[in-house]
Amino acid sequence: MDKYSGESSEKQNQKRKKRKRQRAIIQKLTEELRTVCAVAICKASRAVLHRMGRGGTSFPGKAAMYLKKDLLAVVSQDVVSIVVTGTNGKTTTSAMLESALRHAGLEVTSNRSGANLLSGVTAELAACTDWRGRAVKHYAVIECDEGALQQVVPLLRPAVIVVTNLFRDQLDRYGEVMHTLEAVRNGVRQMPQAVLCLNADDSLTASLALDLPNPVFWFGIGAGAGEHSQKSAKNPGQDSIQDSIQDFKRESGQDAIQDSVRKPGQNPAQEKQDFSISDARYCICCGTEYEYSFRTYAHLGGFHCPSCGYARQEPDVEVTSIDSMDYTGTQVRMRFEKRDAGQMSVRIAAPALYNIYNAAAAVCAAQAAGIPRPAVLQALGSTSGTFGRMETFETGSAAAQMILVKNPAGCNQALDYLCSLKEPYSLILCLNDKDADGHDISWIWDVDYEKSCSHSFLYGIYVWGMRAEDLQLRLKYAGASESRVRLVRKKETLLKVIRSSKVPVFILPNYTAMLPLREMLQKETGKAEFWKENE
Repeated sequence: MDKYSGESSEKQNQKRKKRKRQRAIIQKLTEELRTVCAVAICKASRAVLHRMGRGGTSFPGKAAMYLKKDLLAVVSQDVVSIVVTGTNGKTTTSAMLESALRHAGLEVTSNRSGANLLSGVTAELAACTDWRGRAVKHYAVIECDEGALQQVVPLLRPAVIVVTNLFRDQLDRYGEVMHTLEAVRNGVRQMPQAVLCLNADDSLTASLALDLPNPVFWFGIGAGAGEHSQKSAKNPGQDSIQDSIQDFKRESGQDAIQDSVRKPGQNPAQEKQDFSISDARYCICCGTEYEYSFRTYAHLGGFHCPSCGYARQEPDVEVTSIDSMDYTGTQVRMRFEKRDAGQMSVRIAAPALYNIYNAAAAVCAAQAAGIPRPAVLQALGSTSGTFGRMETFETGSAAAQMILVKNPAGCNQALDYLCSLKEPYSLILCLNDKDADGHDISWIWDVDYEKSCSHSFLYGIYVWGMRAEDLQLRLKYAGASESRVRLVRKKETLLKVIRSSKVPVFILPNYTAMLPLREMLQKETGKAEFWKENE
């Protein structure tokens, strides 16, 4: 009886194991079929959208993820990826890195349109696979939204994560900057083996190294270069204008009001400077106000806490001097290792101070990923603008340059760049308040438009967009006369302005305002759609 019972039990165990193997095979085949169908839907919908003249950056990913939620993990299995996140500079830094990989002779994909949520990243990677979902390009540079980092990172498993900087941005979406910092920290925490490339000059970004186990490489701009950048950004006529404003305040009694709300011991001359570093004025560790040995812009620079000692780290990659800067680009000297006496002259095709930071971030990430230095330097010298970021369109008798702005820090830097120009130009400011922009547009009151309104080379100002009237009001308070600011209702009118302009035109839109203007200018100039450039 025991013998038969034992045989029966053994047969039952064998049957259970067989059924388990069968279920595993069926599950595997089902997942493979889901992958095949998801990839097919992604590619088909993307092709249809391209034929319709649309980008196909997000919807194909959403459709594919409906069938297979973790599709990104499958299509990125054999891909070495670099992820770039942060408030400003993601797209340009990613473009520089993509170009570096191409100069190194490597097949690379990227989400160059800026579709940086999980659906956009999934769509881009899935489009670069065979029918079974296996990667055909084995390197990727992925721009990732700060809030989406914790969704993307565990699926993509990047080798390198770059954090460019952190500023206030879209308050109704992200909240205060500390919430954004925590979102980035939670994302990086899920990939402890990834190399972190951090901005040494940003006290917020640098704090990620305090409690994360990841290996860290640092980039930044040195003290000498930082001092040069502050001097070059000054408007020659600004001091006299500020003197006039101060005279008016004294005559009208406003100085007394200012003094009544001023903190004890605060220097009135430092009010503007203190305000500009309000994103990170106090030590993230102990709450003491930072001291600076130098500043580049906003809260970036040689910060130091006099209480707890939290301070700027010595960068692995550092810009040691800014030799020249104009609208065609910047010539800098760069050091590539800590305590390395050797420096190299580097050409950065993208102009403006913030693009020097983007270049340093790209070099740092490239070194961390093992990309040859000559390929990186070639990329810096050839990457001038991408998808609305310092992108130039040749129309009519003068060029139009588009500079995406979406928060006070980025907008102030764009205006600093324009105020450094020594030739006449026209300015088009565009503002929407759609979901992708953030509905809170109060940030425009934190932008130093006064600087531009007093710039002697500014020829005329045009405002356009859903919130153009708000811009018009802001410029009135900035000192621009009503006759100097023209409100434009239709984007076609802007095209006529650009066509007929005898001086360069600079367009400063936020995200959803940039998209239709860029499409219009792309068609006007015969420029290839961004997805064709990426093929």
